[in-house]
Amino acid sequence: MAEHTFTIPHTLRLESGETLHRPEVVYHTYGTLSPTKDNVVWICHALTANADAADWWSGLVGPGKFIDPEKYFIVCANILGSCYGTTGPLSISPETFEPYYHTFPLVTVKDMVAAHVLLRQHLGIARIHLGIAGSLGGHQLLEWLVQEPGVFAQAAVIATSARHSPWGIAFNESQRFAIEQDPTWAQSNPAAGLNGLKVARAIAMLSYRSYDTYHLAQLDTSDKIDGYRASSYQRYQGEKLAKRFNAYSYFTLSKAMDSHDISRGRGGEVAEVLQTITTPILAVSITSDLLFPPHEQEFIAKQVPNGTHRSITSIYGHDGFLLEFEALSGLLDEFVTQYQDVPIYEVRGTKYD
Repeated sequence: MAEHTFTIPHTLRLESGETLHRPEVVYHTYGTLSPTKDNVVWICHALTANADAADWWSGLVGPGKFIDPEKYFIVCANILGSCYGTTGPLSISPETFEPYYHTFPLVTVKDMVAAHVLLRQHLGIARIHLGIAGSLGGHQLLEWLVQEPGVFAQAAVIATSARHSPWGIAFNESQRFAIEQDPTWAQSNPAAGLNGLKVARAIAMLSYRSYDTYHLAQLDTSDKIDGYRASSYQRYQGEKLAKRFNAYSYFTLSKAMDSHDISRGRGGEVAEVLQTITTPILAVSITSDLLFPPHEQEFIAKQVPNGTHRSITSIYGHDGFLLEFEALSGLLDEFVTQYQDVPIYEVRGTKYD
């Protein structure tokens, strides 16, 4: 595994009309690129993850795992707005020579993908054997499939959607509301809003897991009247995130997640845009996912000309895409084998470019 930093050699114009001057993208690579450059697997990460996919997706990425660096050249890049090296709210603004903090511009999923397209070009990768992603990562991958038709031979999206739902936006807004209630949020320092972030994470956990998850892991004995396991678990999760993340990035990335809509600016409905994607897609559902219910993945598979839907039965809710790696590996193996003889087409344009 190697960590690298790519500096975009020009000003990146964002969808909002604002700009980032020479933003940086931190990315990790694993394995060796084949002489024909046909063994690339590109992983797009979710909200609070980072470029080290072998760490947060260790059940799927690593020696002997489905995404094996002995077989594939694996790339995972950190997204704009994050706090793991890629340009984000704590980066230094070239205008003020101070961290951006609250002045960091609004970024969208389209902007994240635009940065990663430039990274792909920088790496000299014309074609990607397999793209794989879950949640916000799935948003990025679907957007990428529309932005660059023909680059991906196959794609697998897990627990995600083609447009972020009002339900998902409401969860995110509730979390941002919690951050805004923190008296320190108005300040400009790295620790601003951390107590609000803890509450936001506790709210998020209710959308990431399920009733059965909590019942199995957090059920108390009947003699308690206070100090419940579920209560301490919520606080623990909030504290845990606050130690590795910041409220600015959380606020920024949740806004980006809300922006996801592959039909925006393309003159068609979501279904119409999905129908232009020629890349074979595996859309995987988690049966207990409250944040991205299975019908959203079913919709993707139904509309994409070469779409396949598969479901994983799990009590772990949305987080099942991170935990059910054995089932996921089996589905991926079946999918990749099914399409192993499908040619990777040259990059070409469509009316939705």
